[in-house]
Amino acid sequence: MNTAGHPEATARRGLELTPFRGLRYDPDRVGSLAAVTSPPYDVVVRPDGLHHLQDSDPHNIVRLILPQADTAGARNEQAAKTLRRWLSEGVLTADPEPGLYVYEQHDGDGMLQRGIIGALRVTEPSEGLVLPHEDVMPHVVADRAALMRATSANLEPLLLTYRGNGTAADATAVIEHTVERPPLFSTTTEDGFSHRLWSITDPTDLARIQSDLARHQALIADGHHRWATYRRLRAEHPSPSPWDYGLVLLVDTARYPLRVRAIHRLLLGLPVPDALAALDGLFRVRRLEVPLSGALEALADAACAGNAFLLAGDGAFHLVDHPEPALLARTVPTDRPAAWRTLDATVLHATLLAEIWHIPEDDPTRIAYIHDTAATVEKAERDGGTAVLMHPVREDVVRELARQGVTMPRKSTSFGPKPASGLVLRALDL
Repeated sequence: MNTAGHPEATARRGLELTPFRGLRYDPDRVGSLAAVTSPPYDVVVRPDGLHHLQDSDPHNIVRLILPQADTAGARNEQAAKTLRRWLSEGVLTADPEPGLYVYEQHDGDGMLQRGIIGALRVTEPSEGLVLPHEDVMPHVVADRAALMRATSANLEPLLLTYRGNGTAADATAVIEHTVERPPLFSTTTEDGFSHRLWSITDPTDLARIQSDLARHQALIADGHHRWATYRRLRAEHPSPSPWDYGLVLLVDTARYPLRVRAIHRLLLGLPVPDALAALDGLFRVRRLEVPLSGALEALADAACAGNAFLLAGDGAFHLVDHPEPALLARTVPTDRPAAWRTLDATVLHATLLAEIWHIPEDDPTRIAYIHDTAATVEKAERDGGTAVLMHPVREDVVRELARQGVTMPRKSTSFGPKPASGLVLRALDL
């Protein structure tokens, strides 16, 4: 990207997190805060999940992040009108002064995550400050950019991680004493996670956080398309402007480790028998007459020895592993590190999708990317397609590849827990 229009881009170093006046739901104007939240836009399982969220409350955030209309232009205009209406009616209100926000999630299984929500300066890849680990799909970036232009808002934060020293560093110390105060709100969503939010407006606390983060680089854990969208929109607007920044949640994973899960594929229009027939002589295929939990255990065991996948959609599970070495040598690019060449996602995209099944990875009429395992299987069975279930990649592999500047195939990982959408928004015209 040409940085000539952004002379300050190379003058600063380090992550720069800026306070902003958050837009938040007025609890007195909505049924409940839990009822107006949503998972991130790309996690909502459509159409069932979308309809469920729309029906949960007339002001659910899904009406902004996934507006429904016949054309893209109409969808974006509808989101913009909805946002303006909610602001005029007081459904959403702006906090009186700029701040950063401490966000906490925890569940009944001992998962506790705390991080800081703020407006992060959008940087160039050459600065090495915000590291992607996955490729993006241009049509998704274009879709998100059009929505942000129409609404002039960052409607949901993306998730970034950094590695502190695991002790009470400046940012962590501020977080820990902030959560001793009463939160702005506390709510529990139907997935069992409780959410709490605090604002930080004290200049000393803000300075400590900003000074600490300026020493770190961040890994994009979730939100590659939104980060690419921020970069596109920043390039469209003369600097300085509010578009120089984008809404993020930053989590120190030395203090609060994330869970890493796989993102599965649903192959549309490819029945399981056809998918399996194409693998004959190229992969080992074993039919498993076990429930989903047992099939995932078998997948985990097989993944320890090499590339492995589960196919489903015909009422059974099929473990696919032991690819022919000559097949991999012919189909997997050799210009990347060994850690990339041996990724399951690499073999899936370069060998299975491109070479064997002839399915374009960016054609939404042929392939869908779904986070929920059971939902992927259910949709495959219902639609007559093939579910390809993946085993998750370790975080250290992801981070090391990102540091080398090597991106993984798109939708390779799912870090979590992801921030709920609808808890705090950023309007760029405030």
